[in-house]
Amino acid sequence: MSRPPFPSVIDSSMMAAFKSCPQKGYLEFIEHWKMRDQSVHPHAGGAYAHGIEKARVAYYIDGLDAQTAIALGVGALLEFYGDFQCPPESPKSAERTAGALEYYFSQYRLGEDKAIPMILPGGKRGIEFSFLEPLDIVHPVTGDPLLYSGRMDMMCSYEGMHLGEDDKTTSQLGASWPRQWDLRSQFTGYVWGAGRAGIKLDGFLVRGVSILKTKYDTLQAITYRPAWLIERWYEQLNKDIERMIQCWESGYWDFNLDHACAEYGGCPFKSVCQMRDPAALLNQQFQRRKWDPVLRTETVLEAS
Repeated sequence: MSRPPFPSVIDSSMMAAFKSCPQKGYLEFIEHWKMRDQSVHPHAGGAYAHGIEKARVAYYIDGLDAQTAIALGVGALLEFYGDFQCPPESPKSAERTAGALEYYFSQYRLGEDKAIPMILPGGKRGIEFSFLEPLDIVHPVTGDPLLYSGRMDMMCSYEGMHLGEDDKTTSQLGASWPRQWDLRSQFTGYVWGAGRAGIKLDGFLVRGVSILKTKYDTLQAITYRPAWLIERWYEQLNKDIERMIQCWESGYWDFNLDHACAEYGGCPFKSVCQMRDPAALLNQQFQRRKWDPVLRTETVLEAS
């Protein structure tokens, strides 16, 4: 049986897609189909995170004053955003996203913020921490251990705790926003990865900024990760990867034809699943782009 290659590196985005719907995980991360017209949400979010990181580096590592650091962060954000065309109905334009960064640092002021980047072993500041760790499950072809990759925005000291930190943009904040992170695998995996690198984290600090047409708002949440929860996550991760390997070996990836089709504004592959033969639609509306979770780069592939 001819099969596309099975990945050697696993990350939280790949696992989230597979657990939501194996067919979605297959199309997006095994066949590498992505929408030709990129959504504004990940693009604006990536620009925002890039700007926050540059401002922190300028202040905590380069020793620049807060005003200069923020200005450099805004410049980095706008460069990342580039000439991307924001849909007119979306508030996440380059200007509004840059305003969100300025709003963030008006609420969490450099020099006054209680979340301070940790000093890691070797003296490096805990800004933009990445890891790549082997799992207890092997690749179905090479026999080498599969690797789990992750990258967090910051590891910080916060009111006597050591926490990972993640900055998110959103369209709205409410009472349910802080509660959604309590079992989020993304953050459990980050705490596990930090622990494998010898850095014990108590949990995660999640900071959200909502970007609306006329205003901004912010909320933050602390979510804890005790050792037993991390162990349960790791056991489940291995079981989920085993199921993914079984799909790959059989050549059949299950369809979750239910609520997953409408989650988060709708699955991008919904129209694909509504067609008996979707090959023409895939080539027309999608493009094969392979995301490298280690190098954090995307490579355009030939259509299959």
